[in-house]
Amino acid sequence: MKSIESQVGGQIMRIEVSEGSTITEGQTLLIVESMKMEIPLEADEGGTIKAILVQPGDAITEGQIVMEIE
Repeated sequence: MKSIESQVGGQIMRIEVSEGSTITEGQTLLIVESMKMEIPLEADEGGTIKAILVQPGDAITEGQIVMEIE
């Protein structure tokens, strides 16, 4: 299993996938609001979402694990 980490700190605006979803490289997984900008977090490889560890409205830090894929 591989962990997906946020590249920026901020607040989760929305989540674009659900647990069990098959994802492809470059697909947007979630949107983080940071410094009044919406920043997409994209998959760096394909796989299946095994766990989503955050929800909309959560405050996150840079490097925080937000999802796990397999």
